Amino acid sequence: MKFTYYGHSCFGVRIKGKNIVFDPFILHNELAKDIQPDSIEADYIFLSHGHADHIADCISIAKRTGCKVVANWEIHEWLNKQGISNTHPMNTGGKWNFEFGTVKCVVAQHSSGLPDGSYGGNPMGFVFTSEEGNFYYSGDTALTLDMQLIPGWAKLNFAVLPIGDNFTMDIADAVKSADFIECNTIVGVHYDTFGFIKIDRKEAVASFQVSGKNLLLPAIGETIDISF
Repeated sequence: MKFTYYGHSCFGVRIKGKNIVFDPFILHNELAKDIQPDSIEADYIFLSHGHADHIADCISIAKRTGCKVVANWEIHEWLNKQGISNTHPMNTGGKWNFEFGTVKCVVAQHSSGLPDGSYGGNPMGFVFTSEEGNFYYSGDTALTLDMQLIPGWAKLNFAVLPIGDNFTMDIADAVKSADFIECNTIVGVHYDTFGFIKIDRKEAVASFQVSGKNLLLPAIGETIDISF
């Protein structure tokens, strides 16, 4: 499966010919200055929650591409008010069969306010199952016991987890999360973007290796092929 990292928690995967973008935050990320939001193709955008560092470029990409935006009910309503009508509302515990595969919404322990200060509903994670592979994107979250439920829904090929601490899990908790979800290939996100979430990358990779896991930290703008 092709995985492209756009910085912070923004990434894209391609499944069955469809370009799926997650939590677009590019224009205001100084580390992603070489990435232009206008260059990103999207058939779908999935939003884990409403914070600006996960939603800032959603409206511009959605208007340009006409893609479908998947988010919780409150963000769906907010987007409709911003002129984005091609939305699909979901909520924790629900699943839907899309043209590329099935997505189940799962618990994320975080907060969620929208850029204008309005209520952003509950944050979520997503479990994707498809003919081309299965993966879990946790969104911003603390380590939760709910993660132990995920192997009952899907045998994961990889997972995308935050590792920056302060606002989310730290590296040690992300390793424990990988145990809970029974997944040995992890892509780290939500780190280094600003001062609160700086990490030691070598130490992070080593922490996962000690536990028999592989932490992938692609460069911003890099596309990697996660083989199964």
